[in-house]
Amino acid sequence: MIYITGDTHGRNSITKLNVDNFPEQQEMTKEDVIIICGDFGVIWKDDSEMKYWLNWLDKKNFTTLFVDGNHENFNLLYQYPVVDKYDGKVGKINDSVFHLKRGQVYDIQGKTFLTFGGARSHDKAFRTEFVSWWKEEEPTYEEATRAIKAIEECPKNIDFVITHSSPYTVSNELVRYAYDDPTEVQLNVIMNKLEEYKHDYHWYYGHYHLDRDIGRFHGMYHRILKIL
Repeated sequence: MIYITGDTHGRNSITKLNVDNFPEQQEMTKEDVIIICGDFGVIWKDDSEMKYWLNWLDKKNFTTLFVDGNHENFNLLYQYPVVDKYDGKVGKINDSVFHLKRGQVYDIQGKTFLTFGGARSHDKAFRTEFVSWWKEEEPTYEEATRAIKAIEECPKNIDFVITHSSPYTVSNELVRYAYDDPTEVQLNVIMNKLEEYKHDYHWYYGHYHLDRDIGRFHGMYHRILKIL
C-alpha cells in the first residue's frame, strides 16, 4: 500500500498520522509506505523532541518517506547518510524514515516516482538564517538538470511525481497572489519535459495548505490518500 499526505511541520500536525486519524495503518506493514509532500519539519532541532517523533514514526507499522520542503533544517537533514533504496539515492533518517532526494526516480512497489523537493519561503524576510531559514530550501540549477536528465533516461513510464511546490501554471489557479518562487518555474520545465516524453502521471504536492485537485495535479494538506 502507498499513501500520500501533505505538510506535517513537525509536532504541529504530525499527529495526523496517529491511529485515530489514520486507522488504515493498522492493516499496514513496513513494506507499505506513506509519502509526505515536503515540510516534514521533524528534523528541525537536534533535541529530545526530534528524537521522540522520529522514534514514534519508526515504531509505526508503515515506512515514512518525505521530500523536503522549504521549512526544513537543511544543516541537520544533509548530515544523514545517503544510501541506495528503491533503485535510487535516499537519506536514511532511521530504519523506517527516509528522505527522497531532488531529481531522483524511484521504483516503489512496482511504480515509478519522480521526486523534487524544495521551494522559496515567502516569509523568509521574517526568518533567521541557520535558525529558521536555510538557503538550501531553493533547488539549484544542477538539481533541476538532474530531474530533466532522469526523465529523459527513464526507461519506464513515470507514474507519480512528488514535490513540495507546484508548477506555476498550477499555483496560478491556487492562490490570488504570486509567491515569486523560481522553484515553480523549474517545476513547469519539469512538467513540460514529462509531457514531451509522453509520461502518463499524477502529480502530488504540498506547500499551499490546500486539499484540491486540478486535473492530474493534487494539492495535499490534511487528507491522506491511498494511491496503490
